[in-house]
Amino acid sequence: MNQYEIDLNELPQYQANGYKIIDMRDEVLRQYGYIPDSIHAPQKVLLQNIEDYRNEKLIIYCQKGEASLELAKELQQTGIDAVSLKGGYLVWLIDAMNRKAKSFALTVEESIRKRFRKKIFSKFTKAINTYELVKPGDKIAVCISGGKDSMLMAKLFQELKRHNKFDFEVEFLVMDPGYSLANRQVIEKNAERLEIPITIFESDIFESVLHVEKSPCYLCARMRRGHLYSKAKELGCNKIALGHHYDDVIETILMGMLYGAQMQTMMPKLHSTNFEGMELIRPLYLVREDDIKAWRDENDLYFLQCACKFTETCSSCEEDGTSNSKRLEVKKLIAELKKTNPFVEGNIFKSVENVNLSTVIAYKKDGVRHHFLDEY
Repeated sequence: MNQYEIDLNELPQYQANGYKIIDMRDEVLRQYGYIPDSIHAPQKVLLQNIEDYRNEKLIIYCQKGEASLELAKELQQTGIDAVSLKGGYLVWLIDAMNRKAKSFALTVEESIRKRFRKKIFSKFTKAINTYELVKPGDKIAVCISGGKDSMLMAKLFQELKRHNKFDFEVEFLVMDPGYSLANRQVIEKNAERLEIPITIFESDIFESVLHVEKSPCYLCARMRRGHLYSKAKELGCNKIALGHHYDDVIETILMGMLYGAQMQTMMPKLHSTNFEGMELIRPLYLVREDDIKAWRDENDLYFLQCACKFTETCSSCEEDGTSNSKRLEVKKLIAELKKTNPFVEGNIFKSVENVNLSTVIAYKKDGVRHHFLDEY
């Protein structure tokens, strides 16, 4: 311990002595959980408004306590009373989970059946029926990354199994591509509390992409998908389920247009091109992210946004290889558009269901490009 850090057990004492808790992480990480009563002030904002904190006493935290330690040193050199929370948010999160009752899965399940039945469970089952995602005899690998979406999806599949009208099986699959010990512990603790019987297998994906300079997140995502398919097939599964939701779909549509110069969507199901007989499904396809967050907060749950050990102090891991900063830009754009058009989200979603090929200059099908002049 040094003059720049405090232990977690000292936090209440410092708060009682007038210290304010400052969350210096970015906006995306904060959306996935934060220490109660903390003030959000990312490092850049805090330093730009440093005079506002001249007479304040500050406890600063980041994700692991490393960046906050450096910031505390910098602030102390300017005469500001600032200390860093040792271990950061992850240490607080693990402690908070340990202090909770060991089993509260029944309460969580009841919330799905009652309060969130219309907004979450009904939309989950609607997607399954509308897109024919689950069929008799299926064995589905429910892939859990450790975030709110995949954990909720696992609980929804458990609920579906209790009321299923036909036989199918599920395996709750967690791949450890090289998580830090703390991140893996958070995933395991949440699975234990939620009574999700996970199967964990390990890979060396993080090590493989460590020195890749161009699009490491895209390569990592492709490799993780391949490992999940392979393990699922080994377990006798014919499908893998991923936790992408409605907001992911509409953001992907706009991102393709704005950054990829193409019109495409995130499909509710896909046949694997490399693993014969395997299929990818997205059962949260019609579930809104705000409702997932409400379920998480209602049950006082805390999840990781990204457990990648290379990006856990930022938020750059995306399934499609794009940076989360671009996804955040699009998210904000949709929110602005919604202020003047409350139907904008639904219109974006439905736009890829109402494509009129007679008014499209060109399109691709099965790798073949078709142009309107071909038949003009």
